[in-house]
Amino acid sequence: MKAMIAILCMAPLGAPLQAAGNWQLAIHGGAGVVDPGSLTPAMDAAYRASLNRALEAGAAVLSKGGASLDAVEAAVRTLEDDPLFNAGKGSVFTAEGRNELDASIMDGSNRKAGAVAGVTRTRNPVSLARAVMEKSTHVMLTGLGADAFSVQQGLEQVEPEYFRTEERWQQYLQWRDKRTSLLDRTHAYGTVGAVALDQAGHLAAATSTGGLTGKRWGRVGDSPIIGAGTYAEDGVCAVSATGTGEFFIRASAARQVRDRIAWHRESVKSAADNTIKDIGGLGGDGGLIAMDARGRVAFAMNSPGMYRGSVGATQPAHTAIYASEK
Repeated sequence: MKAMIAILCMAPLGAPLQAAGNWQLAIHGGAGVVDPGSLTPAMDAAYRASLNRALEAGAAVLSKGGASLDAVEAAVRTLEDDPLFNAGKGSVFTAEGRNELDASIMDGSNRKAGAVAGVTRTRNPVSLARAVMEKSTHVMLTGLGADAFSVQQGLEQVEPEYFRTEERWQQYLQWRDKRTSLLDRTHAYGTVGAVALDQAGHLAAATSTGGLTGKRWGRVGDSPIIGAGTYAEDGVCAVSATGTGEFFIRASAARQVRDRIAWHRESVKSAADNTIKDIGGLGGDGGLIAMDARGRVAFAMNSPGMYRGSVGATQPAHTAIYASEK
């Protein structure tokens, strides 16, 4: 009898597990926030309002029975359109004074994925990543090829100046003069991302970023790399990461969370925390959001904070900035 109970408790991976009608959404707007009090009350309120708008966009999809893939795209598009975050409008500048954007998206129901790197004219890179997934036979497109594919697919194009904000330009000028990456520690890693579970039990994840101030040589971080910055698989988890991308790539961070859950039967919280510990052991910092097959959410970070929020069928929207916030 005990053996039979044990077998029944080991639910098969890849199958929806949540109760019918349940849905959940979690988002992040980047890690690296400094200590509480570092933001003015006005800026604190502005960040939380922006996070709430992204939660509303995703929740509007999920609450009506929409797909998790649509929800994460909607949430990330909202963050890309907000100049507060280093993704889409408000992205940081490369060493050459350009904006080069990266994004990825993954559908947990079939493990299809799409990603783009170094794009320069697509208003919402996350939507271009989805087009790569759905309208091409590839997973990742880069640079001029990705830009050309975007035009072919009829996605909204903007002039490169659209992405510029004066704040980011001044950060670039400071970097150019001082060659330092330690600028604006309140938003050191401005990647944005979302994970969701829909009412049909399907998981999805998406991530988008402008990269690092002063990046050069076509540098690409973890955000567009499936298994590093983004991962989703029904019955297991969905993950979106933010931080020092090189370390998240080396740790296969998003896939590591998945493997800890699937192979070691860790809880989503344990898997997320242990993955961040692994990244810290390599010398990296940042954070990630993860959601398991039942919609349970984990926020893990080894930075002083991470812009983040969540909302669900039975949970009102909640946002947080500092690591000490629940």
